[in-house]
Amino acid sequence: MKYLLIYVVFLYSNIILCQQEYAWVYFKDKKNVEYLINNPELILTEYSILKKQSKGITIDYDDVPINRDYLEIIEGIDNILILAKSKWLNCIYVEADLDLLYDLNDLSFVDNVLFANKSLNPNKNTNHENIDDYPLFDKTIDYGSTQNQIEMLNLDFLHDNEFTGNGINMAVIDAGFVNVNSMSSFSRLRDSDKILYTYDFVLNTENIYQYQGNSHGTKVLSTIAGFIQDEFVGTAPDASFYLFRTEDVSSETPVEESYWVEAVEVADSLGVDIINTSLGYKGYDNSDYSHTQLDLNGHTTFITRGANIASKKGILLVNSAGNSSTNGIIAPADSQGVLSIGAVDSEGVYASFSSQGSDIQPSIKPDVVAQGYQSKVINIYDQIVSNSGTSFSSPIMAGAIACFMQAYPRLSANEIMNLIRESSSQFNNPDYQLGYGIPNLHNAYELASNLTLDNFIVYPNPVINYLNIISQWNIYNYHIDIFDINGKLIYSNYFTNPRTTINTDLFSKGIYLMKISYTIDGEYKSILKKIIKK
Repeated sequence: MKYLLIYVVFLYSNIILCQQEYAWVYFKDKKNVEYLINNPELILTEYSILKKQSKGITIDYDDVPINRDYLEIIEGIDNILILAKSKWLNCIYVEADLDLLYDLNDLSFVDNVLFANKSLNPNKNTNHENIDDYPLFDKTIDYGSTQNQIEMLNLDFLHDNEFTGNGINMAVIDAGFVNVNSMSSFSRLRDSDKILYTYDFVLNTENIYQYQGNSHGTKVLSTIAGFIQDEFVGTAPDASFYLFRTEDVSSETPVEESYWVEAVEVADSLGVDIINTSLGYKGYDNSDYSHTQLDLNGHTTFITRGANIASKKGILLVNSAGNSSTNGIIAPADSQGVLSIGAVDSEGVYASFSSQGSDIQPSIKPDVVAQGYQSKVINIYDQIVSNSGTSFSSPIMAGAIACFMQAYPRLSANEIMNLIRESSSQFNNPDYQLGYGIPNLHNAYELASNLTLDNFIVYPNPVINYLNIISQWNIYNYHIDIFDINGKLIYSNYFTNPRTTINTDLFSKGIYLMKISYTIDGEYKSILKKIIKK
């Protein structure tokens, strides 16, 4: 009888659990939108506001928080648990009884309910795509064990010129940061007050060190900020950091996508420049929630949609491509606005585990690669060890970009990503294993220097269809002439916007000469650029 009772209770509990589901609940509108946009100090930090102004990024509807009245109404409903929220996508992620989730559609302020279990959703487009001090330079740097992964990128050139990430705010979003608050290899970081803020979105606490179940983030952070004199130097040892935990390693569920989006929104409000994420999502414990290969198209998964908004907000997103080899890229690395990082070995040869892109993604994936096989990291015992995975090639690259951003702080995130691609080893012949190849930060520095001198950035080059032209000095009036290799004028137009695009679909493959003419301070100037049409 005792065993029968246990069985009945077990069976009943499973029936109850089976009724529980997870869903994103989208709201129709927000409150006090115009007032809050006109008074951004109420919703963003001063640093974030100044950063957006300097980059020409508009504070808009996405920045306005979710209507608190709506949250209180749903919080007041019995047996509904709010797990995460997103102001950018104007929604919350909840757990509740299936029937109760269906009933939420009857609330006047709810736009729709989208289930994590795709089989429960109506067969229609649910993408919701939005259109639209410890000085390092007292002596020559001895990288010790990290020499190869730094010099592979020619990052030592930037370090030698004292660009080590100082003044750049980076968020690291990961699974756990065990002992970062006590390890000697992070003492330089702590003693310089370079850990600005921490938050655990899984446990809802600022004490990120409370969680001791996973140290993945500790190793990831070490590749950027770790420092052991003459033995180990991270790629951006003087950057400042926000540490966020969004990954719950005890299970794999879609709530982690929502945690990530919420963390990125917080990072944006704090004025973060770069975010490294050595996480990604495709398969879940419940296969009904898993993403198909076709979902990895740059605009479908919840986390990728959040990444697309973050990119528009001017944050430079760096993400591991994944360790799935031919099984493909993970989300949000599929986003065109994310710099997705694959892995190579110490010789620059493709690492067989590194996720490969495909024509499903809207752009070449991975974007670039760094050393991800036998990368040098520091474990929780302050020991230098070798680990493999795009989890480590990504932060190695993110730190390098922080140093580059310090050198050229006026460049936008998109401009920096394009320069990183253009500096890479196979820029003219990208593929789905290495993307554009291994970046060369010295070359990127020279490219940026030349662009700064001549004012206009023109990319991508070579070009397939759309050619972008950007005036770094915000020159509004200029004339563009394009000549073929025989000197024949094939295109001529006058522009009144510092950012413009030229459709080259009608251009034949070959080499062209672009002449940009403008007047600045009463002086006529012209620039010539070689354009390659693929």
